[in-house]
Amino acid sequence: MADETIQVEPLMREIEDRLRDDVRRRLLAQGGAPEYQDPDVFRAVDRLLRRAADRPASHALLPEFLGPESGWRLQTHLRFSSHRTVAGPLVLFIKRRVLLPLTRWLYEYSADNFRRQERVNRMLVACIEELAIENARLRRDLGRLDERVNMTR
Repeated sequence: MADETIQVEPLMREIEDRLRDDVRRRLLAQGGAPEYQDPDVFRAVDRLLRRAADRPASHALLPEFLGPESGWRLQTHLRFSSHRTVAGPLVLFIKRRVLLPLTRWLYEYSADNFRRQERVNRMLVACIEELAIENARLRRDLGRLDERVNMTR
């Protein structure tokens, strides 16, 4: 036993393949996409989603196309002001003493959902970017293939 060496990498790959296949079967049993019948298709989708989920958000290109972050990021701060000269201070007092605590409670109550939604949004953006990259690669390769075919004619 002491002389035997265990190759961890192939063992881990086999475990990952088994787990992926179990997930694939469960998805199919729950009405998942029929394309998942093909283990290679499922493996490719799994790889894409994992790469997107593991990618740090700072590398995503799509947010650059969305414009300034202030245009698409949730605003969680409140600013109270009033245009009223006489009743303004009273309105601001009510807003700060009643509405602000109520709004803060509502935000704290919803904060977990906001974080979950932001995570899903980031993953979807990363997936879109991965798909756009793959699409660009395929178009480039198809263009090169067309050029080769046209050269041989």
